[in-house]
Amino acid sequence: MKPATEQVIFLMGPTASGKTALATELYQRLPSELISVDSALIYRGMDIGTAKPTAEELAVAPHHLIDIRDPAQSYSAADFRADALRLIAEIQHRGNIPILVGGTMLYFKTLLEGISPLPEADPEVRAQLEQEAASVGWSALHDLLSKVDPVSAKRIHPNDPQRIGRALEVYKVTGRSLTELTAEKGEPFAFPVHQFAIAPQERSVLHQRIALRFEQMLAAGFEQEVRLMKQRSDLHPDLPSVRCVGYRQMWQYLDGECSYTEMTEKGIAATRQLAKRQLTWLRGWPQLNWLKSDAPMAENLQAVLSSLS
Repeated sequence: MKPATEQVIFLMGPTASGKTALATELYQRLPSELISVDSALIYRGMDIGTAKPTAEELAVAPHHLIDIRDPAQSYSAADFRADALRLIAEIQHRGNIPILVGGTMLYFKTLLEGISPLPEADPEVRAQLEQEAASVGWSALHDLLSKVDPVSAKRIHPNDPQRIGRALEVYKVTGRSLTELTAEKGEPFAFPVHQFAIAPQERSVLHQRIALRFEQMLAAGFEQEVRLMKQRSDLHPDLPSVRCVGYRQMWQYLDGECSYTEMTEKGIAATRQLAKRQLTWLRGWPQLNWLKSDAPMAENLQAVLSSLS
């Protein structure tokens, strides 16, 4: 086997595919440390609806980058890349193999390809845009975006105020379009990486696993978890944390916008859509080795371990 410091493992896959279980087995067999690649697991207090590993599971296999943000705080792909690169260097310095596990494909892509030189959020500019939107409407701001950044305007729906606001914010802060800036990349990933994805062979099996897990979340107290979030005056439906799959639907139910049955159906459907997007990313992913969720654990373990020899 090559020295541990020359190894990095990516373990990707759609939600409910068995990534955590496989990562835990790898952690127990390799001199390694786990790095979570999940935009929902970063939030403290959001445990049930994110299917966060339990305290017992984390005691067996600790993960970096879990519970690192309050739900009121933001965390970008650029933040993840900086944290992940720092952790990879520290883990390799300790003689261990970094195993990055999760389903936030944008984070993996950003880590591999680098990050565009986009500006930090500017609260003052954003407030000005929101004030303007309140006056003339987001449709008018989308028209403005069409003039300064037609490529982004074509990609962003007129009813998506967050993305419209961000694209205009970037233009106002830098004088350059979001399209122009995102075409520029930073330094690519410098480490040799072994990339794996795990998923069931049949889409219907994944759908069954998603439905079962959502029902288990409900039984475990997901509703109460979101009720506690709603008691906070600083949390609202426009935050990335509240827009997480499942949380948005539960929030709507608690606001009286849908019935409990509708919330359940919408939550499961949204999770299926997330899994579909994740699989779409992965189908075009280069140098990817596929593992089967329904294969014996020993078979998947051997496939990963043999790649390190």
